[in-house]
Amino acid sequence: MSQYQLFATTPKAMEGILAAEIEALGGQQVQQKMAGVAFQGDLAMAYKACLWSRTANRILLLLGSFEVKSQQDLYDGVNRINWFEHLEPDDSLAVSFSSKNNPAINNTHFGALKVKDAIVDQMRAKFDKRPNIDTERPSIRINVYLHNETAQLSLDLSGESLHKRGYRDVSIAAPIKENLAAAILLRTGWPKIAAAGGSLLDPMCGSGTMLLEGAMIAADYAPGLLRDYYGFLGWKKHDAELWQNLLADANQRRDMGLKTLPVIVGFDQDRHTVATALQHVENAGLQGKIHIEKRDIADAAAAESWPKGLIACNPPYGERLGEEAETAELYRRFGEVLKSRFGGWQATMIISNPELGFRLGLRSQKPITLFNGALECKLLRFNIEEKSFFEPKAKSQQERIEQIGRRTQAEQVDTQAEMFGNRLRKNLKKLNKWVKQNQIHCYRVYDADLPEYAVAVDVYQGEQTWVNVQEYESPKTIDPAKANQRLAGAMVEIPKVLGIPKEQVFLKIRRKQKNTDQYEKQGDSGRFHVIEEGGCKFWVNFEDYLDTGLFLDHRPIRMLIQQQAQGKRFLNLFAYTGSASVLAAMGGAASSVTVDMSNTYLDWAKRNFDLNGIRGDHKLVRANCLTWLAEQAVAKPAAQFDLIFLDPPTFSNSKKMDDAFDVQNDHVQLLKNAAAILAPGGILYFSTNFRRFKMDAVSLAGLNIEDISAATIPEDFARDPKIHYCWRISR
Repeated sequence: MSQYQLFATTPKAMEGILAAEIEALGGQQVQQKMAGVAFQGDLAMAYKACLWSRTANRILLLLGSFEVKSQQDLYDGVNRINWFEHLEPDDSLAVSFSSKNNPAINNTHFGALKVKDAIVDQMRAKFDKRPNIDTERPSIRINVYLHNETAQLSLDLSGESLHKRGYRDVSIAAPIKENLAAAILLRTGWPKIAAAGGSLLDPMCGSGTMLLEGAMIAADYAPGLLRDYYGFLGWKKHDAELWQNLLADANQRRDMGLKTLPVIVGFDQDRHTVATALQHVENAGLQGKIHIEKRDIADAAAAESWPKGLIACNPPYGERLGEEAETAELYRRFGEVLKSRFGGWQATMIISNPELGFRLGLRSQKPITLFNGALECKLLRFNIEEKSFFEPKAKSQQERIEQIGRRTQAEQVDTQAEMFGNRLRKNLKKLNKWVKQNQIHCYRVYDADLPEYAVAVDVYQGEQTWVNVQEYESPKTIDPAKANQRLAGAMVEIPKVLGIPKEQVFLKIRRKQKNTDQYEKQGDSGRFHVIEEGGCKFWVNFEDYLDTGLFLDHRPIRMLIQQQAQGKRFLNLFAYTGSASVLAAMGGAASSVTVDMSNTYLDWAKRNFDLNGIRGDHKLVRANCLTWLAEQAVAKPAAQFDLIFLDPPTFSNSKKMDDAFDVQNDHVQLLKNAAAILAPGGILYFSTNFRRFKMDAVSLAGLNIEDISAATIPEDFARDPKIHYCWRISR
């Protein structure tokens, strides 16, 4: 039997798997090439490659190669082949043409027409009749690959891509092709697992591709056995008897293999997808051999009778905009399911984003690069055993909070948390008398008293008692898992000590803030609660923002403003939610101006005004405070205020500002401008929480500046006197 030069094409990065397949089938002189494998073999070998290769796209039989420097060279090279050996005048043909780095022919459609003309002209010259063109299922398909100046002319024995096994409903779009699914299983060692009786489970099985390919591998079921069309069936040199013998052998091997098929199971949460998968199973003649049911990933579990084996799936990639967070949560839950219910199994999955794989909390073997279409992916492989488990580091503050919440619910907490609980009880007892005497409703009860528990705990009392917990960012030397364990322990102790439901305890992760991070939204619950301070009511929010809407350390200065506001013209700059303005207005201020750049916080301030029934000459101004203040300072006549509260951010480069603001560098001009609109006998209170701040008294020599920081630190913040600095300034 004649020997042929053959070439099997395959998706990028699968050449090694294909080469191993071709060698196992009996191919000679096998060589890996870009996007394929070159080999030699007789006609039986060519047929077996079409029938048995699980990873090839096409099997090409080389007819010739020639030089192409012009369009005529292409025509002549094709015309030199004796096409009478390959097709009859009444047959049909199709041409596939691709070109790379050839200046003479770079249009694939034009190149295909030239090839077709050469064949048709040759046939018409002898028989006065030309073959038909059939792009769907031609008698033969010609393939030409033109690279630089060399053309390779081949007969496509597969006819259409070999990934089309014949069991899939053609109207169903598949997220993964059959030959890629087979490659995943082969690279993960499924043949060996199956031979040992191990099970195969796909907990996100979709239309069932992974399960069907797994069953075919385990049952020695030829992947091309269901196909009714190949490119060689209409070829003039086709050996029908040889082909029928190969089919008979494949049928016999399948029948024998199905008798010992291991457990193969699939789950999917969508009932329509499950119905599609079941139809594909039936199309493949595997009814009763593969079990598929509707089941969410959270409910995935193996029956006791299933031998441990391989979990293989193609989970969502989260490539579309807005899907990343949802997909990351899916991977986290999937990892928890694997760790809690599938110990001793192996697992494999293909992903496009390695970070998503990290969310699983399982250490994988060295990832393998594969391509799903044009998308580069990584094949992850896991042994599900305790030594491979880890807790993924949270990507965001919200994810860290959720991570702690899960630990708290599972009560996987620090056994030393009782120490934290005892300190909390001690602090509550110490503050109790002060809270009652001063009618304090919102206060700090713990502020990193113990170095192991670096959190701040604030109590807010309204119609209920709420607790706002802020964790200070841990040093990089602290093991994140240990920090999580301690924080989870604290979150268990807090509701226990205060005697409130855990749902009334809220957690925020406070990091070193950049720009205006403290104003960035953290959520969108829209849940507000009413609390009281100094006889006034305020809206607070524990979920949507880093801060609640009320800075508790400023309570004394707000009380001072309320006591001094009677009949005064009050100005509140960088006003946030307007709490100082509310206290001034309720203290009898004749008028007030509340200035902030944020619509969100000015709306919040208005709600606080409305909650307290504030009417009259009390204005809310949306403006850049720096610009507004500079304009007022030079205005003729300048605005006059008897009482000013100025609490700027440490640093800001908001997009709404023309220039960046730094309180250390810019406070002199800021205070000069504020003093310029201070009425005779007026008072300016200036505050900052920048711990390294140094007042430039020399540059402000014309002002009376009194440091009142110590007097404005409340009892509940006394443990950390550097929480803020405050000055009383007059002209």
